[in-house]
Amino acid sequence: MSMNGSPSDTDGCAGTVDRLKEFRSAGRGAWGEVSPAQWEDWRWQLKNRITSIAQLEKLLPGMTAEERGGVLLANTKLALAITPYFFNLIDPADENCPIRRQMIPRLEETHTAPWEMSDPCGEDEHSPVPGLVHRYPDRVLFLVTDRCAAYCRYCTRSRLVSNAAGYDFHADFGRQLDYIRKTPSIRDVLLSGGDPLLFSDHKLESLLVQLRAIPHVEFVRIGTRIPLFLPQRITPELCAMLRRFHPLFISIHCNHPRELTTEVRDALGRLADAGIPLGNQAVLLKDVNNDLTVMKALMHKLLMCRVRPYYIYQCDLIAGSAHLRASVREGLEIMQGLRGHTTGYAVPQFVIDAPGGGGKVPINPDYVLSRNSDRVILRNFEGKVFEYPESAEGLPTQPPPVRIEHPELV
Repeated sequence: MSMNGSPSDTDGCAGTVDRLKEFRSAGRGAWGEVSPAQWEDWRWQLKNRITSIAQLEKLLPGMTAEERGGVLLANTKLALAITPYFFNLIDPADENCPIRRQMIPRLEETHTAPWEMSDPCGEDEHSPVPGLVHRYPDRVLFLVTDRCAAYCRYCTRSRLVSNAAGYDFHADFGRQLDYIRKTPSIRDVLLSGGDPLLFSDHKLESLLVQLRAIPHVEFVRIGTRIPLFLPQRITPELCAMLRRFHPLFISIHCNHPRELTTEVRDALGRLADAGIPLGNQAVLLKDVNNDLTVMKALMHKLLMCRVRPYYIYQCDLIAGSAHLRASVREGLEIMQGLRGHTTGYAVPQFVIDAPGGGGKVPINPDYVLSRNSDRVILRNFEGKVFEYPESAEGLPTQPPPVRIEHPELV
């Protein structure tokens, strides 16, 4: 499918987009005999995660040789774990199922390209104390745990989460909080890990109370995949507790519209009803969402769940992720196909986390064709070219902007 963004390319995909935007339940799948009370218990879901080759052979009998080899070697790099709820989204008949590609280990994970790294975002070298990353002037990343409800095979912290690689991470809340207290430039704290929403309500509440007691911390964010992996965790009690700590923001991580089930929609609704602004951070992944039709459906469906698309990340250069890494060119084509062709609320920022700790760098199609002291030449989403007069003082120095009828003469 061409992704140059012209209406002729996207109109024919309207039916596909609509199908992708349908909300469906994940169902019970192989766990039909489990009682409703157990199925809705998030602790039961965690206790019964798929973590072994024996379980997968029973639940996914059509595993490929690449998957089987990857599963056998998984715990040397990043543990295998999938909640029963999320496993039900995998299509057992399709080895290219977008959920399957994200969650089932593959032998390709053992292949490391020369440019790949164990810490592609340079977090360790920007850690003044263990578990705290101070990369940007006014905010810190507060790593609270190395555990997740399930493990994404492209995880940028695969060196740390699940401890499969022997990183041996242990959060030290005392030292982490003390650094924040002594650094008045910090106004924004992002809780991540691992996943903070794996904590009990009481433990998470205790941490939020201590952060809120620091005068210069203006707001707190939580980065989580729990609403997608484990919507049962988003209980009314959790939401009631979180709403006491406003301003509090939550960033979820959803990559494909199939992940947005009726259960997830309801869980996100509970968070939104608690007054929590929600944003989504997707990762551009090969054969998962590197397609304009899929990505547009995802953005629309997120908005229907009251979640604002925030970032699309180019997949980090984490070791063993080459088989999942789409090209930057594809990301730019997708952004060009979104900008102007759908509501601005559905257009996230495409970014590359500069390798080695350079931070997030926005990447955009070329809408500014040229600029000098007199004018800026612009291209809009339709490919039409316009000029806008430039003035250092904000006063008009040229006639009003006009459409350029013959852009080839510019």
